[in-house]
Formats: sequence, structure tokens, C-alpha cells
Amino acid sequence: MVIRPAELGDLEAAVALHDELVPYLVYTEADLRHRLTAPKRPGSGSFVAVSAGRLVGWASCGLIAGSEPLDGEHRLMVHPDYCGQGLGTELLDAVHAELRAGGATRSRIFADPASTAWAARWGYAQTRQVHYAEIEPAAAPPLPAVPDGVSVVPLSEVDPRLVYEADMVAQRTKPGDAKITTRPYDDWLGAVWNTRSTLKELSFAALDGERVIGFTRSSGDEEKIWSRMTATMPEYRGQGLAKLVKCAALHRAADAGVRGAYTANYDGNAPMLAVNEWLGYRRIATHSVLVCPL
Repeated sequence: MVIRPAELGDLEAAVALHDELVPYLVYTEADLRHRLTAPKRPGSGSFVAVSAGRLVGWASCGLIAGSEPLDGEHRLMVHPDYCGQGLGTELLDAVHAELRAGGATRSRIFADPASTAWAARWGYAQTRQVHYAEIEPAAAPPLPAVPDGVSVVPLSEVDPRLVYEADMVAQRTKPGDAKITTRPYDDWLGAVWNTRSTLKELSFAALDGERVIGFTRSSGDEEKIWSRMTATMPEYRGQGLAKLVKCAALHRAADAGVRGAYTANYDGNAPMLAVNEWLGYRRIATHSVLVCPL
């Protein structure tokens, strides 16, 4: 068994491992290629476990941009055929060391509930649950009526600075364990807007004049997409804008031939859970949100 940093040559096997174990996370080749070729960022790393030439484990981590105090998060998985051999422990040690080196004070992971007892050995405690859901875009309901004075357009037609400003409001007001303060525009531009997996044509904004008052941002590829962030500005809530932009994105995805759309929500986020139920999303998995001090 070998634990080492991930390389470009691991790309196909790493995506296959994700597709086998957690297909609803929509981890694409574009995601991984960007992660492995982008300039090294503090607290960010990817590691693999290899047995007899086969990639059987994966761990990746990064800092939660804009969090105060600085938090980190990671993803860790080991193929069931290789569990119980210490690979998870070695991968966890690797990501913890990386996060500490980046200055993170806590680590967060979304994990199968069956692994919470194992994670507790390192001080992880559950804070809440997150639920995953899927829909075939072609099954989305008809587009709701657009409120007077509001226009709905793809993010590709919106000034990224305006999307950034709305995203910063959304990050500060969304439910979650990390407390988000601010994030430099150039950092957001490189890490969010300009990545190959951000599908601007399949992401939509609701505009009041030029101001972004609601948006949904999709990532993925031509086969399946992930609804990465949906938000409505606080003073515009209650007008159905989240339904509107998410429905528009699903319609565009269906037209583009996308066959699967996925999303996730915390168990306490009743408004967005209701939106997804209205859209027709079906719950397919639940993870425990675990946090530990570093």
C-alpha cells in the first residue's frame, strides 16, 4: 500500500472511484484536472491510496475561503474492499497536516453516518445532516411566472463582478458551520467563475435592473450537473426567485441533453428543501456533517 500526493495520471481512476462510491457528488474530470494543475494554494492538497497499481482511496482538502476563524474541509473515501487496513487513517493524517499548514483551526467533512464512530476517534462531532437529491432535468415543472420588473438570464450574460457581490451576501447569510466574512474578488474569479466545471450557460440569475437579486450556479459536464449554490438576496426573499432560477437552469440543462441533476441541503434549510421538493428532486442519500478542532 502506498499513500502519496495525487497526480494527473490518477485522473481517470479517481473519477471512477467517486462515481462508484458517491456519484451524487458530481466529481468530473474537469474538476480534478483543475485541482491538480492550478497553482498550489495554502491548505489545499489531494492524496491517493494505491494497492498493486490500483487507486483504492482518495482524500482532498482545502480552506473554506472567507471563513473567520479560518476553517478547512476535506473529502475522504476508501473502497469498501480495502477498508480496515489503515488507509483511512493515513489519508486523514495527510489532509490534517495540510490543513494545519494552511492555518485552519477546524476541519469539516460530510461523511456516511456509519463512519461517525470512526471519525470520533480524532475528535469529530456531528453538527447536523446534509441531504442529497436528484432529478432528471426533463422532469422539471413548467417555469413559474416571472415577477414584474425582474429578468432571468444565464450567468454567461451577467457581469461577474455583480455575481460576486451577490455571492458574498449569500455566503454570509447561508446556513452552515463555517462563518463566512469576505473573499477577495480575484480569488473568487479564479477559484469559482473561471473554472472549466462552472457551467455559466446552465446557471441563471434573476435581475432587478442590473443587480443580481437571486441566482443558481451549476457545475458539472455534459452528462450530469451539480447545483452548487442557490441564493436570494435577503430583501427579495418570499417572491419565488429560487424556484424561478433553479427551474430555468433545469430547463436549459434538459435542452442541452443533461440526464442527471443533483443538489444538497442542510436538514435545517426548510425554504430550500421546499423549493427542491416543488421542483421534483428525490432524496437519495444523507451524510453527517462532522467538525473537529485542529
